[in-house]
Amino acid sequence: MSIFFHKEDREVPEIDRAKIKESVETFCRIFGKKAGEINFIYCSDDYLLNLNRQYLDHDYLTDVITFDYCEGEKVSGDIFMSRDRMEDNARKFEAKVEKEFIRVCGHGILHLLGFNDNSIEEKEKMLEKEEEFIKMTTV
Repeated sequence: MSIFFHKEDREVPEIDRAKIKESVETFCRIFGKKAGEINFIYCSDDYLLNLNRQYLDHDYLTDVITFDYCEGEKVSGDIFMSRDRMEDNARKFEAKVEKEFIRVCGHGILHLLGFNDNSIEEKEKMLEKEEEFIKMTTV
């Protein structure tokens, strides 16, 4: 298992990296998988918008984009996260910034575990699982 935290043009936030790593490993096991190489990459809205345009042909802001490199039971990928978006969402939803960072980490992991958020039902399931990840990480 190799879980890393990187920055592009925004600093990695003050979060308990060891606890997030532990939660990622546990979440993978819950779903019958094993954590491989996972990179959490913090960046700005502009950086993520450029990735969204270049790779997904979307022209809007988002908080996370996940590139899936999973092979078999090994969960691997790059999870790009907009620190700007996470901070704005924390203010908007009156949540602690740390909780929003953890939520987005969980969201990216869920994508690597095969969850999608294209329909209302899928979004509801993702939200439920994000909350499980947050509880696991903050306890």
